[in-house]
Amino acid sequence: MLSKTTSYFFGTIVLICIILGYISPALALMTGICVGIVRAFNKELVSQSVNFQRSLLQISVIGLGFGIHVSDAFLVGAQGFFISLIAIVCTFIITLTISRLVGSEKKLSVLIASGTAICGGSAIAAVSPGIQANSYQTSIALAIVFVLNAIALFIFPPIGYFFELNQTQFGLWCAIAIHDTSSVVGASQVFGMESLAIATTTKLVRALWIIPLVLIITLSSKSSGKFTFPWFILGFLLAMIVASYIPGIETISNAIVWLAKKTLILTLFLIGLQINISQLKILGFKTALVGTLTWIILAAFSLLYILNYT
Repeated sequence: MLSKTTSYFFGTIVLICIILGYISPALALMTGICVGIVRAFNKELVSQSVNFQRSLLQISVIGLGFGIHVSDAFLVGAQGFFISLIAIVCTFIITLTISRLVGSEKKLSVLIASGTAICGGSAIAAVSPGIQANSYQTSIALAIVFVLNAIALFIFPPIGYFFELNQTQFGLWCAIAIHDTSSVVGASQVFGMESLAIATTTKLVRALWIIPLVLIITLSSKSSGKFTFPWFILGFLLAMIVASYIPGIETISNAIVWLAKKTLILTLFLIGLQINISQLKILGFKTALVGTLTWIILAAFSLLYILNYT
C-alpha cells in the first residue's frame, strides 16, 4: 500500500491527466478500479474520498445544468417522465419475479430493484431504512449496483455505435438503463453534448421518483425510516434557468460545463477506488444473478423500444 504522500502524488498525476484530456470517463473508472483492487492507495484516503466523491458528483451534475436550455429540458423531461414510470414498474416486476424463481432474499431484491429502477446507490440508501435492511444487506445491494454501473460505462457506447443510435436515442437509453447518475453522464457524453443533455435531464427526472417510492415502501412496511431529498436536482434546475435567461452568461456557462465534465471524470476515478476484492467477495450468487438479469432485461427491452419508437 502506498504511503499518504505517494498517494497524494499519484492522485495529482491523475488529476493533471484528466484536466489535459488524457483520461476518458471509462479509463478514469478503470484506473480507479485497478488502484482500488490492489489497494495501492492509503486506506484512510480511500475512506475519506467517499463523501468527497458524492459531493463532487452533485457539483458536476449542477454544473452540467449550465449547458442545457430550459425549453429543451421540458421537452425531454415530459418524454422521460412516462418512460421512467414504465421502466420503474417493469423493473420491480422483473426483479421480484426473478427473485422468487431463484429464491433470493426479499429485502435484498427490493433494494436491488430500487437501485436499478431509479438512481443506483442513492435509491438503495434511501429505501434501506424504510424496509429495515441491515448494513450487510445494504452493502451487498450497493456492491452489485456498483459493479454493474462500471460494466455499463464500458459496454454501452460500443453497443450504441453498433446499433447506430443517434445522440437522442443513446442519451435516452443511458438514462433509462444505467443505474447511477455518474455512469449515465460518463457513458452519454461519449456520443456528444446533445446525448449528454438528454441523458442528464431524463436521469434526474427518473431520480425524482425516489420520493413516492420511499413513501410507498415506508408506509407499506409501517416503518419510520428517514429520507434525504436529492437537493442537487434543484441546483441543476436553477443552473438551467440561469444559463437560459441571464443575458451574456454564455462564456461563463461554457467554462462551467467544461469544468463539470472534468470533475465528473475525477468522480468516476474516485468511485473506482471503492471497488476492491473484499467488496466483490460479499456478492452472493443468487443476489448477483437477480441484479444482473434484471439489468440485462431492462437494458435489452429499453433498447428495443428506443430503436422502434424514438
